[in-house]
Amino acid sequence: MANTTILLREDIDHVGGRGEIVKVKAGYARNFLLPQGLATLATKGNVKQIEQERAALLKKAAIEKATAEAQLEQMSSISLNFERRAGEHGTLFGSVTSMDIAEALKAKGYEIDRRRIVLKDAIKETGEYTVSVKLHREVTLSVPVTVSAEGEEAPVKESAPATEAAAPEAAETTEAAAE
Repeated sequence: MANTTILLREDIDHVGGRGEIVKVKAGYARNFLLPQGLATLATKGNVKQIEQERAALLKKAAIEKATAEAQLEQMSSISLNFERRAGEHGTLFGSVTSMDIAEALKAKGYEIDRRRIVLKDAIKETGEYTVSVKLHREVTLSVPVTVSAEGEEAPVKESAPATEAAAPEAAETTEAAAE
């Protein structure tokens, strides 16, 4: 398998940080990193250019980290509550996804990109969960999330036989009308 040496322009999970020279699969570089502007080929000219920009990048990274830490302190008391329709055993009729969490945070006044919310799988049962939000590569916030069932009771199954009983009566009246 062919590898390509690239220079990262942004922090990428499981690959490296901004300004690092790393080797990745050629297809990953060609099809994702380069078109998205997340990396450039590690040529002598590009490396020299990044070396010149390194001081500005370090200053920018320090500012971003300080901003993330301030935001962490500001958001430390946040907890989210979701009320969803659920079945008898607490299984939701939908799920709570990172997009739902991002919208709830936006409603509370915090603009967080849903890709920064670390949620392995969507929440599909009622209960209490802890969701991580990556504010910066080195700053992570833990948000308690509570998912509860709506105030309504689950539909009672007695109504189903009642409709079945009404169906034969309707059929009899239709037959009587036909005669």
